[in-house]
Amino acid sequence: MNVNKRTIAAVAMLGCLMVSASAVAKITEQEAARLGTDLTPMGAERAGNADGSIPAWDGGIKTVLPGVVPGVSRPDPYAADKPLFKITAANMAQYRAKLTDGQAAMLARYKETFFMNVYPTHRSAALPETIYQHIRAQSTKTELADGGYGLSDLGLSTVPFPIPKTGQEAIWNHLVRYRGQAFERRVIQAVVQRNGSFDPMIYRDMMTFRSGVPETPENADIVLKDVQKILEPQRLAGTTLLAIDRINPVRAPRQAWIYNAGTRRVLRAPEIGYDNPGIAADGARTNDNFDMYNGAIDRYDWKLVGKREMYIPYNANRLDDRLLKYADILKPGHLNPELTRYELHRVWVVEATLKPASRHIYAKRVYYMDEDTWSIVAGDHFDGRGELWRVSEGHLIQYTDATVPLYCVEVLYDLLGDRYIAFGMNNEEPYEINFDWRADDDFYTPSNLRRFAN
Repeated sequence: MNVNKRTIAAVAMLGCLMVSASAVAKITEQEAARLGTDLTPMGAERAGNADGSIPAWDGGIKTVLPGVVPGVSRPDPYAADKPLFKITAANMAQYRAKLTDGQAAMLARYKETFFMNVYPTHRSAALPETIYQHIRAQSTKTELADGGYGLSDLGLSTVPFPIPKTGQEAIWNHLVRYRGQAFERRVIQAVVQRNGSFDPMIYRDMMTFRSGVPETPENADIVLKDVQKILEPQRLAGTTLLAIDRINPVRAPRQAWIYNAGTRRVLRAPEIGYDNPGIAADGARTNDNFDMYNGAIDRYDWKLVGKREMYIPYNANRLDDRLLKYADILKPGHLNPELTRYELHRVWVVEATLKPASRHIYAKRVYYMDEDTWSIVAGDHFDGRGELWRVSEGHLIQYTDATVPLYCVEVLYDLLGDRYIAFGMNNEEPYEINFDWRADDDFYTPSNLRRFAN
């Protein structure tokens, strides 16, 4: 038999995929029994740390706080807190072990203006009890599929791997984490130039997640459905994107369509993913930078580095204050550090290294996931030379009116270009995020895209 080298390599690669997929077993009933006992229902450590600077998790904030009016106001539950200390370029060596490389680079680059106010830690994150039940029920059933690039038997779980054994399992927890059943919001995206100037782009963003879609055979493998419509500036108004993500993106890649307001046509948009430039982002972010990381994971090898205590953006209600103007928040070089809040939390660290045969503008990415929410809260992005290029932060809020932890602002700093992009702010918009919004399933169809865009 004449077998060429390419065939041998293909067989070897297939064997590796089969081994890697089968080598990671589902967690045992004994492991799963820890959920809700010494571990939280999400798989985080329930106990605090040794010196008490991280408290024990007591269930988070499960009730609507006084003064919260959905869609109108959301007061800061920790407004009375004072910073414990301030990390600056001058003293960061003292705290370096609990800083990301990106945070250290920001402190060094903007030494006169960037600092980190560190506040008392509050483990405010909470999800509805029914979601915890789904996580527990599926914890011994869900497995990686398609070489780790998809999932099997996910059910309605939003944390398929509460006790992760691999980097792939950890990143999947972020990708399908709980963000409510659906929401509708009006937010801005702004590319902030070196001198602090920016022109906000206003979006109407509508998402429905796995737990919110109708239970039909067509929706059995849905992760999320998303429609984003540009409202301003006028030259782009009406441009609308539809994207649908599934749990096996290698087998069933992202489906995307875009309505071009100029041509009044709906076209397939297969480029909405990976490192293709984000729409109207002036090259300041890739498509997979949105939501800190989104989409297929097949271009990287994912390594679970472990868990660390780190200073991360958290309980960022001050950034969400509706008395603020965008110019109060968006300053030259970075967000206004007087408005940001950092706390000491435990995070999972995951390192993604670009595969030799794959293409992406980021050769390596390091992500830090909050143990209580599985949200990526910080990310370092390295170019092909191994140089730190972009630094991302996701500023979390516990939305008590919906029992949902979610970013109020995502920011991606470009250290080489000396500019940054911020997404998700709605301080000056007429209403806040609405978690009660719902859409019929036919809303997320190409045929409806033109009707909705006009």
